[in-house]
Amino acid sequence: MQERLKAIEEKYELLCAQLDAPETWGEPGKYAALAREQKELAPLVEASRRRRTLLEGIAEARDLLDDPELRELAQAELESGRAALAETEALLRRLMLPRDPDDGKNVILEIRAGIGGEEAALFAADLYRMYTMYAEKQGWRVEPFSANATELGGFKEICCVIEGENAWSRLKYEAGSHCVKRVPATEASGRIQTSTATVAVLPEAGELDFKLDPAELKIDTFRSSGAGGQKVNKTSSAIRVTHLPTGMVVECQDERSQYRNKDRAISILRSRLYEAELEKQTGAVASQRKSQVGTGERSEKIRTYFFLRSQVVDQRLSGGERAFQLDAVLNGGLDPIIDALAMAEQTEKMKNL
Repeated sequence: MQERLKAIEEKYELLCAQLDAPETWGEPGKYAALAREQKELAPLVEASRRRRTLLEGIAEARDLLDDPELRELAQAELESGRAALAETEALLRRLMLPRDPDDGKNVILEIRAGIGGEEAALFAADLYRMYTMYAEKQGWRVEPFSANATELGGFKEICCVIEGENAWSRLKYEAGSHCVKRVPATEASGRIQTSTATVAVLPEAGELDFKLDPAELKIDTFRSSGAGGQKVNKTSSAIRVTHLPTGMVVECQDERSQYRNKDRAISILRSRLYEAELEKQTGAVASQRKSQVGTGERSEKIRTYFFLRSQVVDQRLSGGERAFQLDAVLNGGLDPIIDALAMAEQTEKMKNL
């Protein structure tokens, strides 16, 4: 551990020097990447320095045990120092676990109605509301860029970008098939219906992550559809970007500005191509999105929302830890679920180590 901590502190000092270098100031992208890496290492360096201070204090207390007048005080200092050291080293082991390189990134969130017709679309709208309320609690910004609404206020599909600190590290656990059991507004007989919606969560890729060749892009403009006022409906502000080599298409029509729609569409396209490139390089899975959301079948669910029981059950957790209060969750209270999932992931990593 000592050698690893020494290397980490040296890297941290190097990052500080690079951030102070005038040549770095002229490259905003590089500066942001270095600042993000420095911020990620800061808690680990702080804990490492605290460990070193505690070790020095323990050594001093041990030397004083031979002094009859100070033995009792030294023994107390020794015991408290050892307890603090054990706590600090446990924290260090958690902080030294392999970190997801995308944890500091913004998120592209895609929610699609699954099985259940109009009720599934209404459930997709409920999930979108849940995530926007959670983002608001976190101080994040939500920017929808594509939506396919239904007449009853549901969504066949709603896609947005969520910008904010630690957005990916928190929301990555939300990817998968979500299931709801309730009496839907569309059901006259009062029967309980089971419906699904799928959630895909992608890290937003920056220019340093993936370079796009402008010559490979076809950009079309068209009139925005749906509500939004006369300006949105009568001007060609919506953008469709096609990546010619792959045929991948991204549409963005939420912003009134054609230029903002273009920037957002290119950012989404870059992220999807970045994801595809990572899949190609690792070969671990055929499709990250497919592994996240599956087909939307009820049997593939990661979480079920039971309205009659006022309960949310996450199938990835076990025992009494898997049930949560429905109203709190739907109103953006996702932290207890996400904390439990993050802790389970950490525990598994510790076992593997």
